[in-house]
Amino acid sequence: MAGQPDIDAAARLLESGELVAFPTETVYGLGADAENPAAVAKIYAAKGRPSNHPVIVHLAPGADIGRWAMSIPHEAGALIDAFWPGPLTLIMKRASAIPSAVSGGQDTIGLRCPSHPVAQSLLRAFKAGKGGIAAPSANKFGHVSPTTARHVRDEFGDGSDSAVRCILDGGQSEVGIESTILDLSRMDSLGPVLLRPGHVSPEDFARVIGRLPASPDAAAPRASGTLDAHYAPRTPVILAAPDRLPAILQQLNAAGRKVALMRRMLPHSSDVTAQLALPMTPHGYAHDLYAALRAMDLADADIIIVEAPPRDAEWQGINDRLRRAAHDSAGILSTLLKPIV
Repeated sequence: MAGQPDIDAAARLLESGELVAFPTETVYGLGADAENPAAVAKIYAAKGRPSNHPVIVHLAPGADIGRWAMSIPHEAGALIDAFWPGPLTLIMKRASAIPSAVSGGQDTIGLRCPSHPVAQSLLRAFKAGKGGIAAPSANKFGHVSPTTARHVRDEFGDGSDSAVRCILDGGQSEVGIESTILDLSRMDSLGPVLLRPGHVSPEDFARVIGRLPASPDAAAPRASGTLDAHYAPRTPVILAAPDRLPAILQQLNAAGRKVALMRRMLPHSSDVTAQLALPMTPHGYAHDLYAALRAMDLADADIIIVEAPPRDAEWQGINDRLRRAAHDSAGILSTLLKPIV
């Protein structure tokens, strides 16, 4: 676990315009000074991230939200009181003094206050707690998000030639999937809009502000992690309904294909190259999901099959991540079922 001297050194690196990877309760972030466009540009270059895809700004507990956002709706205060520090990002109108680099050129900004103790210590040390750290997940764009410091090193290395000058180790991320993103920038016209599901659920919002959020519309602000294809390992991924899984495994085995299998209940199968059992609960499943995808990506398999989780509301964030991870693998099953010649 990173100590205070490491955290203080990381804060100085951020202040000098360098990149620092740090743990949050959701996933590890790749951080830069949010008020330094040149430093933010380093994030985009290191990740290979499109410059119009916004990043989230992380703030210390008790930060002045009015320095970062304007036209702050009263619902924001209630949600901050209820869920910050924690895995919730709020989208609001960006204050004019904040560079648009963090917003992908939009007039909105995503803000959150992480609960991980290392992240909080870093935010307090950085600019005496008055700065913001722009930080998407610490991985190459579109890949599986990292939930350990080792995952970050696997992505970027940790030598003198790495774009990431420091990696703070905070153990494995507790939540395991990215924050819920709620758009509050159009409260007068649409009310709250859920842009990305996560640990904080629509029902949680309703208990605090008295209404469920709407679904994203065509005019919704662009937000982190909401492209159709995202969170993907290099090995193709498909989701298989539990009742179809045995037949799919049998067909792939007959076609001579190597399969990596992830499911909640894992009877031993001799028909697969690698297999992992994931927890039965949504919180446990989310915690282990990205580490499991990374492990299966190293299994030298032709395909990763994920037994589709339940469709209940508490699994919404997990199903969202798996759907995006499998997006670019559409049609791969029919291709693999052709016999090897």
